[in-house]
Amino acid sequence: MKLGFNLDAIEGYINNNLRLFIFLTLGLLVFVGIIALSVFFIAVRGMEQTMVPGVVGKDLTGALLELQVKELYPKIQLRYSQSVQDKGLILEQDPPGGTIVKAGRRIRLVVSQGVVLDSVGDYVGRNIQEVRMDLQTLFVSMPQPLLSLKEPFMYAYSEAPSGTILQQKPEPGTALSGPAELEFVISRGPERTMVQIPELVGLSVSEALEQIDRSKVNFVFSLRPAQAGERGGIVVAQEPEPLTMAPADVLVSVNVAAPSRVEEGEVYALFSHAIAPNVYPLPVRLEAQLPNEERRILASVHYSGGDFTVPYRLPVGSTLILSMLDREIYREEVQPGANTFPPDQL
Repeated sequence: MKLGFNLDAIEGYINNNLRLFIFLTLGLLVFVGIIALSVFFIAVRGMEQTMVPGVVGKDLTGALLELQVKELYPKIQLRYSQSVQDKGLILEQDPPGGTIVKAGRRIRLVVSQGVVLDSVGDYVGRNIQEVRMDLQTLFVSMPQPLLSLKEPFMYAYSEAPSGTILQQKPEPGTALSGPAELEFVISRGPERTMVQIPELVGLSVSEALEQIDRSKVNFVFSLRPAQAGERGGIVVAQEPEPLTMAPADVLVSVNVAAPSRVEEGEVYALFSHAIAPNVYPLPVRLEAQLPNEERRILASVHYSGGDFTVPYRLPVGSTLILSMLDREIYREEVQPGANTFPPDQL
């Protein structure tokens, strides 16, 4: 038996199937493209918009439920507040209630974790400056401290060292429901403590300050024009008299002769700044930052409060920086024409 093949029929069959394959491939590509475009436009359109609910003042559980209904997600931060009743409540939110956002947005919630203290501590027997620093550190992040000091303090002579807290009000253990003031009775130290007045006449300002610091007495400087035979910048008078005995809280008045002339661009004047009274002297430093950025220490003494005064001679444009306990409390710039006396009196 003899088999025969029709080549034309075979070629036609192959061509027809090839066309079908090409059409199917193109159709599949078009279908995939349509699907991709649909997904793209859905993504571009984004998620559905929603309104942020106002949850400030509400408890955390209720706030989370309201956000969940709106398909919003919380970002929670904890912070101390000033009332025990605030614990667990929403203090702040961002964005605020009423804002239109896309669903799925994160909402920042600041939640109260209550007060940093729930009762008054026992401060009797501690040093007042230590307590002051502790309270400042404890409430540094709060707009209003939960505990503050009522000043001026009450003082009493005592065998306890100066600055020791003898009594307090409210009593230790008193519950706190909000901001409160602490009232202290503070020791002045033993009654009638006496000191010897240092001899300052004839010394420069820096030498006088060294003697004053050794004696731990309070001081106030004043200036007057130098008279015949007097050198500028030298102590010419003091009160009380040197080497006499006086109470420890005595104020020594120191009079300095101002120089007869100053260089152009310089100022000779008296720095003065009021410092709150302290029960005992604290380290105080007065520095000058010159226009060339050089820093110069003008005074480094212990001072118990009042008008802190120091004569200085500096270039115009210098900055005077006053610090207590290594913390800056005041600064001022040396201005032209700030001489204590007019040029015709110098």
